[in-house]
Parts: sequence; structure tokens; C-alpha cells
Amino acid sequence: MTNATAPAKGGKGLNIAIVIAAVLTVAGIALWVVQLNDGMIQTGMRNLDSWGLYITMFMFFVGLSAGGLIISSIPRAFGMEGFGGISKVAVWTSICATVCAIAFVVVDMGQPLRVWELFVYSNLSSPLMWDIIVLSTYLILSCVYLWATLRAEAGKVSQTALRVISVIALVCAVLVHTVTAWIFGLQQSHEFWHTALLGPWFVSSALVCGTALVIVVVIALRKVGYLELDQRYLIKLAKMLGAFCMVDLYFFGCDLLTAGFPGAEGAKVVEMLVFGPLAPFFWVEVVGTALAAVICFVPSARNNVMLVIASALAIVAIFCKRVQLLVGGFQIPNLDLVGVINPHTVTNATGTLAQAYQGMVYWPTMLELGVVIGVFALGALLLLLGLKKLPLKPAEK
Repeated sequence: MTNATAPAKGGKGLNIAIVIAAVLTVAGIALWVVQLNDGMIQTGMRNLDSWGLYITMFMFFVGLSAGGLIISSIPRAFGMEGFGGISKVAVWTSICATVCAIAFVVVDMGQPLRVWELFVYSNLSSPLMWDIIVLSTYLILSCVYLWATLRAEAGKVSQTALRVISVIALVCAVLVHTVTAWIFGLQQSHEFWHTALLGPWFVSSALVCGTALVIVVVIALRKVGYLELDQRYLIKLAKMLGAFCMVDLYFFGCDLLTAGFPGAEGAKVVEMLVFGPLAPFFWVEVVGTALAAVICFVPSARNNVMLVIASALAIVAIFCKRVQLLVGGFQIPNLDLVGVINPHTVTNATGTLAQAYQGMVYWPTMLELGVVIGVFALGALLLLLGLKKLPLKPAEK
């Protein structure tokens, strides 16, 4: 498709989408101001569950950000064939997801000034500070990588320099997910989180949902005429997604077997997932990941519609995995009968002691959901503006 027929400025549809995303972003900011004014008591988070939907979405978007950078950097880093020139779109998708991840950290901290205090009074022995440093480096490096790619197309940056940046970007992409996992895995007081497998588990999940997001974005852009891409590149991406899904299920199975072996202390964790309050999220994850892998591996099923379905299943499955991880860590109390039983410490404070933890200990409020939609819209707005303003169309072979 030539530039005359391709929507160089995006067309009317893209402009409408940008306006809608901008309006939702402003609405999300307004709800965040309400949260700042009246305090975090408006959220579903309490003493018992001090993290909620915001940190869940932080983990989720950190994972989404991986796919673009890894898919773009692996071929260059190892001198392999790429995926039909989608690297710039993939990296921009990664940048937008990273911005959303950082936004969720900011809204979860309660006050913007605490971000400044985090750096001024930083504790470099804290895994949380490690994650802030790595995530900031990751965002900057992604922007540098996109800039270097554009300059390399113009002949201003050598392929050797671009390959070096690709290697650094790949290492940083793995580090950001590993360090994020350590925030949870190094907390010995929460049985659900304290496992050495959490690092590889986070990386495998990031590869699943990140690759799935790139597939959805590429198919959508090809549908509207923004990209021209041979189907064989999508097939390659689909095979990668299928392999990542199987690895993720393998890690999950290993963790469940170790924790749930008869007589093991973690048996109550497995019981909570398989039969307890988190069972719907558990089974959606397992079944969704397995179905996504089947679609990706069966040649007759690898058409565009089925690939979008497989990618959507994979993304939803990983989101459910994030919910299990975060809520599951609080679902099992690390101290019995701590403090006064009230709505700030248990889900059902009006029932009996046996009923206190029968349901999920956390569920987001409407305010939290509105802020989350606003951050989603911010990511969509950045993605759409990039497609409209930046030279992201394939230029390399």
C-alpha cells in the first residue's frame, strides 16, 4: 500500500478514537483528584489488604510492556530474521504500557508528593526501590531504542550500535519483571508469594500477554491499512505465543505441585485456588492459556479471527493470574486474630468468625474502576497519538 492510500494522518476514525481516549483520560484524572481529596478510604483497600486493583494493574501492564521490546530486540540482538518490520510499532506499544504501569504506581501511593519522597528518602536495600529504578531505566531505554531505530533507518546510527542497544534492552526487559517479582517473593510473611519461582513465573507471563498484545495491535493495524504484513510473520508470532503459554503453564504446574503436595504447608494455597474464592480466576487462567496454546499450534486455526481470540484469551488469563497472586497473598492471614474485627480488617465483619474470610478479602470500588479506566485511556491515547504523529510504519526489511 502506498502512502497515498494509507492513512498518513490516521483518518477520521483515528481522530474520533483519540478524542474518546482523551475524554476518558480527563475523567480518570478527575476521579483521581476525588481520591486525593477524600483519601484512600474510598478504595476497597484496607489494613488487611493494603494493595488492590492498582498494583494488580501495575503488574499486568509491566507484563504487557515486555512483548513489544522483546519481540523487537531478540531478532536484532541475535542476528535473526525479524517480524516484517513491526519493531517500531511493537516498541511504541511497550512504551505506552510502561507509562500506564508507572501511572498505577502513582495513583496507588495516595499523594503525588510521595513519588518525590520515594527518591529523596529512598532505601536502596528495598526491592520496591529496585523496581522503581529498573522501571524508570526501562522506560528511558525503550524511548532510546525507538529513537535509535528511527535514526538507523535514516542512516544516522550504525547497525552495530543498534544491536548493542537491542541487547541492553533485552536484558533490561527481563530485569524489570524479575525485580517486580522480588517485591512479592521476598516477603516471607505471605505464604502465597514466598517462592523462588516467582521471578521466572513473572517473565513467562510477561512474554505471554506482551506477545498477545502485539499480535492484536498488528492485526488491527493491518486491517485498517496502516501496516502491510505477510501472514507468515503473524504465524511466527502465534507459534511464539503458543510456546510461551506452555512454558507459563509448566511453571504454574510446578509451583502448584510443590505447594499442594500432601502434607506441605502450602496445601491451603492450592485449595484456595482450586476450590476457594479465587477458583473462578484460577480456572479462567488455566483453561484460557491452554486454549490459546491450542489455537496457536493448530495450523487450520491460525487465521486472523482465531489469533485475536487466542491473544485475548491469553491476556485475560494473565490478568486473572495477577488477581490470584495479589489477592491470594492477602486471602490467607499471616497473623490470626490481629486487632479488632471490623470492615477495615476482614471482608465480613458482621458475620461469625468462621465467615470472616469466606469471601474474597478485597474487591475494588467504583472509584478504583473509574481511575483504572482513565489510565487505560491514557495508554490508548498515547498509542493512537504515536500512530498518528510518529513514523512507525515499516521501513526496514
